[in-house]
Amino acid sequence: MKIKWQYLATALFMISTLGHTEESRNYGDNPQAKEFIATMVKDHDLDPLDMQLLFAEATYKQSIVDAMNRPAERVKEWKDYRKIFVTDKRLRQGVEFWQEHRSTLEKAQADYGVPVEIIVAILGVETYYGRMTGNYRVIDALSTLAFDYPKRSAFFTQELENFLLLSREQDLNPLNLTGSYAGAMGYGQFMPSSYRAYAVDYSGDGVADIWNDPVDAIGSIANYFARHGWKTGAPITTRARIKGQYNRDIVNKAIKPELTLAALEQQGFTPVVSAIASDNLAAEVLSPEIKAIPLKLQGKSGVEFWLGLHNFYVITRYNTSFRYAMAVTQLSELLAEKVGADKIGAEKVKIKQVNSAAQ
Repeated sequence: MKIKWQYLATALFMISTLGHTEESRNYGDNPQAKEFIATMVKDHDLDPLDMQLLFAEATYKQSIVDAMNRPAERVKEWKDYRKIFVTDKRLRQGVEFWQEHRSTLEKAQADYGVPVEIIVAILGVETYYGRMTGNYRVIDALSTLAFDYPKRSAFFTQELENFLLLSREQDLNPLNLTGSYAGAMGYGQFMPSSYRAYAVDYSGDGVADIWNDPVDAIGSIANYFARHGWKTGAPITTRARIKGQYNRDIVNKAIKPELTLAALEQQGFTPVVSAIASDNLAAEVLSPEIKAIPLKLQGKSGVEFWLGLHNFYVITRYNTSFRYAMAVTQLSELLAEKVGADKIGAEKVKIKQVNSAAQ
């Protein structure tokens, strides 16, 4: 079966005339790529010549390997990571995006149960609301990581497979598609497997397009969170108060909440909201049987202790870093506060204008 891969023959000729530096090395003769091609031809009926031409164009990128070895989520303290993503500029642009796409965002919230502020915060952290979606060719990123990044080769080989199938399904030229150094794409930076599994045609034009269509991006992010178990109305995090002998061995370790708040209190972690709650709702929301992840973060003013609840875990299904999940959470809270304050301010102006007109 043919795929829309124009210009591959020309590209192959051009590559054959170039020197093969480390950075310009292509995958035309790579043994792993050849094995991958054979699998794709056998399992998915892709044209062998198309595949050979494609991987003769796919190029190794040392900068991708370097970026994978030093992701901000792992090497930066929370205080330094936070100031990258929770900024006045990102907040201001988030409010603008919210206002521009309010009807779509509110529809997605109603359809999927995922708050508007979470959807907007994801778009803000990932791509500055679609402004920065990545400049790497996805074929280069995924080929480099599949064939020259052994510790995660299996994962990225699967993503490369999904990318080529996605290209066929949407009749796209894989040489033209760009994304992050890890091969994530579009407004919400979906990996190819996530694109195929969770992207939705929310605009109703017949194509799930998260590269160019913010409406599809909004619906797709909401669908992703709903499919990963987002609990509507449930809290995300709470600050924690600790005892002097708290269990240091369990902080920042769990991926999924495993210990109940009651068990964590025995380990020295007390949720602050529960301790100061004066209403029945807050006490019920943070019942002793709720499970949480104990976190210790180096904040701007010192060490911070947090408990990540179920919806915090759901955010980590988008990106497994707890710093990432905390950045999304705090940006979402600021967005909700800002939009709420703006709405109240606008209502006050309207009331003042009505009163003035009546006088």
